[in-house]
Amino acid sequence: MASHKRRQSIATKSLDHLNVRNKIEWLAALDTAYAPEHNYRRSSIICTIGPKTNSVEAINNVRRLLLSAFDAPLSLTFSIATYCWSQCCPHELFPRLIRYDFLGPVFEQLGEEPSQLMDNANIMTITEYHQSVIDNARAAEKAQAGRPVAIALDTKGPEIRTGNTKGDEDLPLSAGTILNITTDDQYATACDTQNMYVDYKNITKVIAPGRIIYVDDGILAFEVVEVVDDKTVKVKALNNGHISSRKGVNLPDTDVDLPALSEKDKNDLRFGVKNNVDMVFASFIRRGQDIRDIREVLGENGKHIQIIAKIENRQGIINFKDILNETDGVMVARGDLGIEIPASEVFAAQKKLIAMCNIAGKPVICATQMLESMIKNPRPTRAEVSDVGNAITDGADCVMLSGETAKGNYPEKAVSEMHEACIKAENSIPYVSHFEELCSIVKRPVSVTESVAMAAVRASLDLNAGGIIVLSTSGDSARLLSKYRPVCPIFMITRNPSASRYAHLYRGVYPFLFPEQKPDFNTVNWQEDVDKRISWGISNALRLNVLTHGETVVVVQGWRGGMGNTNTIRVVKADPEHLGIGMLE
Repeated sequence: MASHKRRQSIATKSLDHLNVRNKIEWLAALDTAYAPEHNYRRSSIICTIGPKTNSVEAINNVRRLLLSAFDAPLSLTFSIATYCWSQCCPHELFPRLIRYDFLGPVFEQLGEEPSQLMDNANIMTITEYHQSVIDNARAAEKAQAGRPVAIALDTKGPEIRTGNTKGDEDLPLSAGTILNITTDDQYATACDTQNMYVDYKNITKVIAPGRIIYVDDGILAFEVVEVVDDKTVKVKALNNGHISSRKGVNLPDTDVDLPALSEKDKNDLRFGVKNNVDMVFASFIRRGQDIRDIREVLGENGKHIQIIAKIENRQGIINFKDILNETDGVMVARGDLGIEIPASEVFAAQKKLIAMCNIAGKPVICATQMLESMIKNPRPTRAEVSDVGNAITDGADCVMLSGETAKGNYPEKAVSEMHEACIKAENSIPYVSHFEELCSIVKRPVSVTESVAMAAVRASLDLNAGGIIVLSTSGDSARLLSKYRPVCPIFMITRNPSASRYAHLYRGVYPFLFPEQKPDFNTVNWQEDVDKRISWGISNALRLNVLTHGETVVVVQGWRGGMGNTNTIRVVKADPEHLGIGMLE
């Protein structure tokens, strides 16, 4: 029993980390049997809803699993994809139009019992946008009080597709076959094994002999033999397969000059502004200008919308510094990235992109094939668990499940396995070493807000704090606190509904939406309002059992209301008597 109790306390407090500051020593001293006393999972899990989870019953199975197993605010994201079937081949079970992240069909059941869905759902991703889905999501949030629900709009982005085969048949193709890839419109609906149409008119201008062309997520590979004319490229099939209708085309190591936004993308963004979505997941971002183009379309009414750049090709990696300066966050979309660059490079690219995001203090999502075998098997492979763990130790804020929950046979187990992998990985991180390394490389002078965030995290370590409370309008202070990875959780108290939703992207941040409107400070003392919000946040954390009575709490606030005024640190006790309050209802 004593040994069990000992393990329960190891690594839950800052002092444990301060006692072993060296990374190698920390890793050598890891207790692999450690189990946390509280659920302090800092990273978020994104789940995709699909055929196996597109019912209220299935979603509630996941909810019951989580609610029975964990006692803290849960960072679980439900990602719901809807499809416009008219633009897809009618015989496809999973239309390839939206192949990048989301595999499921329209989640029509949302309206049946939406309030039961939302308790643990943080972000819903709408890909082909059905107004009713957004309306039902918002209605569900109102019907059941709880965690804020964010809506993220996923753009289609620039893409290249093959044409249709005759009769939409799958045509067998043998390795070594010589055929033409053509932009001649006569083959747009008449592809065969001699001529395969693609809808990228400039392909003959950017491709060269010896280059590889991938079709259907890399299932088919072709080597360019000759650029015949301005419409035709002669290629050789490198493997057996089938030519099918409307398949995606990848041109690795080729600088594609497609526009970042199609007219459809622009219309979708305007739809998002109209419906007040919280985030845009922007596909195939290749340069910083792509982000600026999206912001221009979003306009003044959409300036609050967070843009998450999906890095899916070589151009995105080469221009990543420029992209990072413009974007609000990043998704390392390893599916298409592993086609556009050699698979052996994806490992290094993941580490590089995540590290650059960590230095910049911007949230990063790691996605694709994390527990892929669990689509069919009840347990993940050891390599998959290590993949999740490595993404967390690399520094990812969020990890994502796609087919595992969309079409897999074991969606609840997949979530449980990912949760356990995240917890174990997070507990292996030497947080003090990470904090001190970030502090040593930060470009100075820093902003006042970042300086306060650094000082607050330092104080939380030295004081062995149980939590950090931050009063934030935009979420920027919480984001910067997250950057420096404190051992304790960060509780963000905000009156900004949008910020309370997108803050789920920040590792270690638990957003709380303060229920009272901003008062008239001509009649209400501003500091009294601040104290009320702090007390309310601590009371809720105590009730949720993520703070313990008597623990030290570091408070970060501004010297006056509004954005950009964070400059004050206070230290209080998580004790209603110390705060001069009762347990707030």
